[in-house]
Amino acid sequence: MSDRGAARTTNVTTPAAPAVATTPAPVSPGPWDPRSRALLPGEPAPAAPPAPAAPVAHTGRPAARRGPADPVKALLHQHRELCARAVDPLEIAAGLEAHGITDRTAARFRHRDVFSLAEELYARAPDTTADGITEPRPREARAAEARAPWAGPSGWGRWTALALLPGAVCSLTLLGLDHSGGQRRLATGLAGALALAGALSACLRRGPLRAEGRTRPAATVWVYGLLAYLLCGDGLLAALVSGGPDGPWPASPALLVAPAFAVLPAAWCAHLFSAGARRGLAGSRALADFAAVARPLLLTLAGLFAAALTCLYLLAAAVFGEENGGAHGALAPTPGGALAPTVTLGTLLLLARLLTVHGFPGAAATGLAAAFALEVLSCASVLAGRLPGCDALAVPVRAVAEAWGAAAVPALACGAAALGLLAHATVALSRASAHT
Repeated sequence: MSDRGAARTTNVTTPAAPAVATTPAPVSPGPWDPRSRALLPGEPAPAAPPAPAAPVAHTGRPAARRGPADPVKALLHQHRELCARAVDPLEIAAGLEAHGITDRTAARFRHRDVFSLAEELYARAPDTTADGITEPRPREARAAEARAPWAGPSGWGRWTALALLPGAVCSLTLLGLDHSGGQRRLATGLAGALALAGALSACLRRGPLRAEGRTRPAATVWVYGLLAYLLCGDGLLAALVSGGPDGPWPASPALLVAPAFAVLPAAWCAHLFSAGARRGLAGSRALADFAAVARPLLLTLAGLFAAALTCLYLLAAAVFGEENGGAHGALAPTPGGALAPTVTLGTLLLLARLLTVHGFPGAAATGLAAAFALEVLSCASVLAGRLPGCDALAVPVRAVAEAWGAAAVPALACGAAALGLLAHATVALSRASAHT
């Protein structure tokens, strides 16, 4: 009995150990959490917490920064005024090129060239100006305001008639000089000179030759100095070479007829160059493509203008040569006359005006000043050769004048300056930024 009682007692005091739960119970005290819900029957077990990320070893290099997701946005902010004022994508492309952005730079903005980049900037630019206007103006209205006043068929007719005015004034002045004498002749000459200067100024303020706000005052002085030398410089140089001047040297007002009428072909050449350059910009997809269009166009128009001026000179020589032979120093209708200095001077003036119109007045003034300085130095060297021991100074000019005539000196001076401006223009005017 004692053994059974001991066994019964043992069974009561030492119950069997319960089975171990697979999910740990929440430790109390604490809130109700997913582990507590998992203890309920039919509930899924909670997901295991994510493992902590492995520590990254520090290499000492800064982390690589990624570029902006929209690189064009920063460029748009940088050139916001240009994009807001532009009336077409070509103007933006020209402005970007002026700021040094090339096709290679455009590739960093995920574009193949400057033109496609300008098209996106134009499309994304706000349609307002940057001058404080509260209400936006459509780009069409700004394009109409920016359009040249001489554009359109009616405008062409106006500036074509205006471009004929200098030739008409010069011809009337010559007729007045033929039918006057004494004091009346002097008054007629002065009035004609003032009227011709006013007509030239009117042509340069309107039409394709206008360059508002881009001219240099010194360039006007050089232009009138070159025209004055064309008028009486050859007579002065011939008199100096022959040992004079013994009296007033001969002047030839008829020499100004061809350059005066040449204002019309010069205006048309300037218009054709601007229009052709705009079409070249529209059809080009790279800056090199536009340069390949602009350079042949410039050379062709310069050659056409020289040919037109040659025809005008020969026509003026035939009309005014015999009538003004004794009185004014006739135009010689021969190849060795004043044809070369007239054509070279006219080409020089055209190239200088094209550079001024398209934003390069400094180069234009430099070319004009160089030509006028060479002409003045040629006369001064002949005078300096008369000083004791300075005979060598006059040798080059004397040799040229005796071999080809006095007209060869201004022809060489203006021709050299014209070639220099032509070389500069083929580079400067083949840029998109020159045609804004």
